[in-house]
Parts: sequence; C-alpha cells; structure tokens
Amino acid sequence: MGMASIAMSSCTPPNYALNLNLSKVSRLSRLNTNFSGTIPFRVSMPKSVCSYRPVKAVMMAKREEELKEIRAKSTEEINDEVIDLKGELVMLRIKKATRQELKSSEFGRLRKRIARMLTVRREMEIEQGIKKRLSRKMDRAWKRSITPRPPPSLRKLQEEKAAKEAKEAKAGL
Repeated sequence: MGMASIAMSSCTPPNYALNLNLSKVSRLSRLNTNFSGTIPFRVSMPKSVCSYRPVKAVMMAKREEELKEIRAKSTEEINDEVIDLKGELVMLRIKKATRQELKSSEFGRLRKRIARMLTVRREMEIEQGIKKRLSRKMDRAWKRSITPRPPPSLRKLQEEKAAKEAKEAKAGL
C-alpha cells in the first residue's frame, strides 16, 4: 500500500514538506538564521484527497428533479417563468442597491434556474428542427413582445398590502 492509497483511505494530509524542492529550503535557511529544518509556512492539501461529499449527490438529484419539472412545461410556460425569474432578479438587484437584507446566493440560484429554462427551451426547439438562426430571430421577437409586469414576489406583497388596507377599512367602519 503506497503513500497515495494511505492518504486516500484515511483522509489525512500526507507530509508534503518532504516533497519540497531543496533550493527552496536553502533559500529559506539563508533568510531565517534560526532555521530549524521545518518549513515556516503551511502547505495546503490538494482537493483530490477526500473529495467525496454526499451533499453533491443530493444537489445533483434535486437538479435532475428540477429539470424533469421544466421539461414537462410547454414553451409558453417556460417563457412566462423566465420573465418572472428575470423580474425576481431585478428585485434582488434593487434590494442590493438599497442595502436591504438579502441572501447573496439567490443571485446565482436565479441565474442558474434561468439558464436551465432557456437550455430546455432550446432543446425543445432542436427537437422540433428549428435551426439556430431562426431560433435567435424568434428569441428577439419574443423579447420585444414582453410586456413589463411585476414579479410574483412583488405581486404577493401588493396583494397582502391591499388585503391589509381592506381589513383596516372594514375595521374602521
């Protein structure tokens, strides 16, 4: 059993100080007059050691599940969802600009979800035999036809505000 197999099985970092170049050690000994033979800096362990994490498998399963849901939708539903997600992204940017509390991971999550939606939409176009040039033309026409509307989160806030005002008006009578 070699050094690599021991390191992989026990997930402990092997001694990388032994593999350092002798010229580096001699340069360090010239710099530090009290050189004791050990390297004064920490050598990091490569990522290949202990790279298995069960979290990745769970994340992949969720992503596959999400792709199945997206593939079940029609092109119009995907387009509407993309518009809503882009609106959510704008709302997050506004929150960030006004320094309101937000989760920064939401930016990446939304962008990735939008990318997945558009990828599935393009896969559907390829299945239908639509060429790339025509797809771009259709995409430009679709973008021009989009009417601005508030994202679902803002609509929900507006509905809650309207319901609260109606309740207060009813209580005031």
